[in-house]
Amino acid sequence: MSPAGATSGEGTANGDGTANGDGTANSDGTTGRRATLEEKARRRAMLIRAGIYIFATHLFAGFVLLLFALGDRK
Repeated sequence: MSPAGATSGEGTANGDGTANGDGTANSDGTTGRRATLEEKARRRAMLIRAGIYIFATHLFAGFVLLLFALGDRK
């Protein structure tokens, strides 16, 4: 027998079919596997956003350099 509050490690299935060790929810209300998938989705979205921002910044910098090059011509 284990002490009160200890888990046996077997875990129970949650309503969505995922397990979180002992079947409990995380502090944000998600379960183990779903939380991992959501974190991966957030990271992917962040990387896509960062790529778009980097591309747009380089495009703007190129436009500014083009303006300086054209403005320098006499």
